[in-house]
Amino acid sequence: MRSSAHSEPDAVRGIDLDAQTRCAHYHLPVDIVAIRMRCCDTYYACKDCHDALAGHPLEPWPRSEWSRHAILCGACRTEMSVADYLGCGDACPHCGSAFNPGCRLHHHYYFEAAP
Repeated sequence: MRSSAHSEPDAVRGIDLDAQTRCAHYHLPVDIVAIRMRCCDTYYACKDCHDALAGHPLEPWPRSEWSRHAILCGACRTEMSVADYLGCGDACPHCGSAFNPGCRLHHHYYFEAAP
């Protein structure tokens, strides 16, 4: 599922990152998703890390680009499309690691709302 046309998934940015992309803001066992920000084509652990480090506003992914690989599982380092992530049922479709279901509360920051 990896694509090399953009920043490497190993280059996740964030504050106090661990090996599975947990950060100072979100560090529960299930907080293992990093998101490639559309505005800068760079993976960040979360919106708060982006706000602190990027120097520009976050730009959500438009629905027309949800087929792009923009989500990284911190457990197995598999990239997936926005659409695959939004439809995965809170677990990595590759390794089965659980994702935080509470992240759905923040989707509006990262992904354009459904019409």
